[in-house]
Amino acid sequence: MRDPIYEPIRINGLELKNRICLPAMHLGMCEDFLVSDRLVAFYAERAKGGAGLIVVGNATVDERSGNSLYIGAHSDAHLPGLTRLAAAINGNGACSAVQLNHAGRYSHSLLMGGRSPVAPSAIASRMTGEVPEALTPEGIRAVINAFADAAARVKQAGFNAVEVLAGTGYLISEFLSPLTNTRDDAYGGSPENRMRLGLEIVAAIRGRVGDDFPVLVRLDNNDFMEGGTPREELESFAVKLVATGADALCVKGGWHEARVPQLTPNVPRGMYGYLARNVKEKVGVPVIASHRINDPAVARELIDEGCCDMVAMGRSLIADPYLPEKARTGREGEILHCIACAQGCFDNLFKLKHVECLCNPRAGHEWETPPLKAAEPRRVMVIGGGAAGMSAALSAHAKGHVVTLYEKGARLGGQLHLAAAPPGRREFLTLAEDLANQLAATDIRLMLNTVVDEALIDAETPDHVILATGAEPLTPPIPGVGSPQVVQAWDVLAGRARTGKQVVIVGGGAVGVETALFLAEKGTLSAEAVKCLLVNGGESPETLRALATRGSKEVVLIEMEDSVGRDIGKSSRWGMLQEMRRSRVAVRTGTRALAITDEGVRVQCGEEMVVLAADTVVLASGAVPVNPFEWVVKAKGIPCNVVGDAGGIALAFDAVHQGFAAGRAVD
Repeated sequence: MRDPIYEPIRINGLELKNRICLPAMHLGMCEDFLVSDRLVAFYAERAKGGAGLIVVGNATVDERSGNSLYIGAHSDAHLPGLTRLAAAINGNGACSAVQLNHAGRYSHSLLMGGRSPVAPSAIASRMTGEVPEALTPEGIRAVINAFADAAARVKQAGFNAVEVLAGTGYLISEFLSPLTNTRDDAYGGSPENRMRLGLEIVAAIRGRVGDDFPVLVRLDNNDFMEGGTPREELESFAVKLVATGADALCVKGGWHEARVPQLTPNVPRGMYGYLARNVKEKVGVPVIASHRINDPAVARELIDEGCCDMVAMGRSLIADPYLPEKARTGREGEILHCIACAQGCFDNLFKLKHVECLCNPRAGHEWETPPLKAAEPRRVMVIGGGAAGMSAALSAHAKGHVVTLYEKGARLGGQLHLAAAPPGRREFLTLAEDLANQLAATDIRLMLNTVVDEALIDAETPDHVILATGAEPLTPPIPGVGSPQVVQAWDVLAGRARTGKQVVIVGGGAVGVETALFLAEKGTLSAEAVKCLLVNGGESPETLRALATRGSKEVVLIEMEDSVGRDIGKSSRWGMLQEMRRSRVAVRTGTRALAITDEGVRVQCGEEMVVLAADTVVLASGAVPVNPFEWVVKAKGIPCNVVGDAGGIALAFDAVHQGFAAGRAVD
């Protein structure tokens, strides 16, 4: 049967073996703009995995276009590294391209040696708060020439194509948008003038690289910015880009500072395919769809239904470099899907660290020499079937050991099931399913519904034990905490506890926020119901918005500290707090629970003491490790590791990585 993903396609004479593109993503793997061994190994692995086109970047065009962690393309000194990178990709079976970009006002002087960022106008970015310098006409001409010079270096280095980033809120899109472009010269004012910079850059690149070198452009079809560039202008820009020399368009949506989520788990898979279709209907070159395409089935549907000619799978190939090859060879059940958590990619970048991945502990570490297979297989006992335990079992097995995994419950996944309970977070369950599928594909012995005790450890005579026994919720010492209306957040998320109409949640960490969202969703209209009413004119859009966001419960979240969600990664936190505001969750920070009464929760906020009415009180006050076997195992002289929450409360990222490292360390 025909598989649209694996039909070859041509972009200006360049034949790609399939329709999967790894788009450019900032990885934080360069130093002083220079290509590193880490970066080369990262991309070589994705080429081996079967992607048809790999776009690296983004790459700088001058010293003010990005910081030194970006790939440099603004100097001939960068040519050796670029050449090595192109060879690594092409030599492993993929076609290669470099995305060129100027970050504009998204740069910051702290990352550019004190030099101010530049932009069309001196309007501060909501992301950085820094006011950029407005480019002079001479500065604009220098930027255009810099793009052309960088494109020539890309071609000289042996890449097969070049891409220009003309969206996301960077310089070219800043010129396009009336929000950020208030110029009154040839580069501002009318739509034609605001498009001028992007078109002149593409024309200059085409003039420098020749007619037969593919030039791609990545752009928005909706910037999701109130008062931003109208869609008709963005589509006109796309048409003019093709007329100017663009051979393919990669279509996405949203600026970095937009309030519309683009890559988080609450964005349905493939949702933004419609943006690519809008452009595809107007141009005659290949169009690539982007954002939240993390499964071959989604990719096939988008291509089959005419939304696009290719798909961009970025973080999907961070999570599983071999997704294309697994899909091609009928092994889709072995794929590790990106779950859009951002814990290892975006959150790392905010900390100025290189990209890693919750799902794939090897991501960002491909250049490191993997450990040799064990000379003598050991009997490894893994206790606990959550994320840490499954990861440990898989990595110990990969090293050649004989592994048995014990789980006291009937299913694997542990707290991933709780993490998947709030609205828009189901992808965490995908990780549990993927890890379980990988375990099932091995000869690891799975012992579900098995409670481990000292006698079982003695009977198994393991050579090594990995303890992944998790945690349990903390019960704070608050008077009245044993009352019947008091329940634990974990029980609420697991569906084991019912809640009333008025709910007070004690504790504003990640679990408290997730529980607030979970409860606030109760009584709202489903997406299916909203669509039915919308298309049939049953209710106005304003009424439907209210019905989709206002549930049947009154939820109050209290937290002693001055903010909530402090243990949530920066990439996810803003969206979750936005969802709480939209769902009318009442948040009270600086508030201490003094006692739980029949009326509700007596709290103190500053000098004020009040009773918050509640018929259910939910405890989300943290967790404590469960680690009953470490002393038992050590007393028997058996080597052991403690991973995940059993060794200290951790994020899912930490649990997976600790488990992976522990399994690898078994000698």
